[in-house]
Amino acid sequence: MRSHKWYTPWLLVAPAVVWVLVFGLWPFLNTVILSFTDSRPLRTGGFVGLENYGRMLQDEQFGYALTTSVIYMIVCVPLLTILPLLLALLVEKTIPGIAAFRTTFYFPVIASVVVVALIWTWMFDSRGVINQTLQAFGLLDKPVAFLVDRWWLLACAILLTVWKGLGYYMVVYLAALGNVGRELHEAAMLDGAGAFRRFLSVTIPGVRGAMLLISALVAVAAMRVFTELHVLSNGTGGPGGQDLSIVMLIRQVGQGLNGDVGYASALSVALFLLTVLPLIAIAWMNRERRTVS
Repeated sequence: MRSHKWYTPWLLVAPAVVWVLVFGLWPFLNTVILSFTDSRPLRTGGFVGLENYGRMLQDEQFGYALTTSVIYMIVCVPLLTILPLLLALLVEKTIPGIAAFRTTFYFPVIASVVVVALIWTWMFDSRGVINQTLQAFGLLDKPVAFLVDRWWLLACAILLTVWKGLGYYMVVYLAALGNVGRELHEAAMLDGAGAFRRFLSVTIPGVRGAMLLISALVAVAAMRVFTELHVLSNGTGGPGGQDLSIVMLIRQVGQGLNGDVGYASALSVALFLLTVLPLIAIAWMNRERRTVS
């Protein structure tokens, strides 16, 4: 005997479907459509075909932004995949006072990234504590232009991202390590496996799912980096805009009453495609793993 009307399930899912259509699918489709126009904020644009995408290939600023985002992803993915695992292995031990260490490592996660970036700016300024300390110990003759040089600025932003993300991904690994049976480690020890061998043969396979998930999350976040570079460069994108990320370039191109909405939409579509690529790679690796198992 049916206890509800045929349309009851549709009524239950309707709010979620409307939310996805209005705030997810429609903005995406509208961005794709605008990328083929020369729209401005106060003017309806005309169809220009692939002109915005052709302009992108010749845009020096886009080249800088793409380089910055790709380097950001290439450096951040291995660092934020391996270091939190090592940290989790360190703090999962049941020794007195270990809870305090776990809490300390998690502090950067709850801190505002803007506030942390401002503190970072103060530390790495030419008259900041880092330069003054190095000069006080006689390691430098003159201050290092951490926030003015292109590569130093990028390195500082990556260091900030890694430092802030360690605690968050450490917690993910702690949960994953809880599912790795101790009997596997004990059996490996009986077979004569050392700590490094057990790390490779027992721990890594046990947390592989978490590693793939973290790699995907870090790759997407790195391609969409904004706050760290924006605050450290004071919104300029570094010398000559060479440290612009793709998101910073989209904001720079599309903002204001004279913003080029069509070109900014084309940049957004390119960023979407660049973000999807690492996700497809991770999904393919996970599929290969299931096929083998």
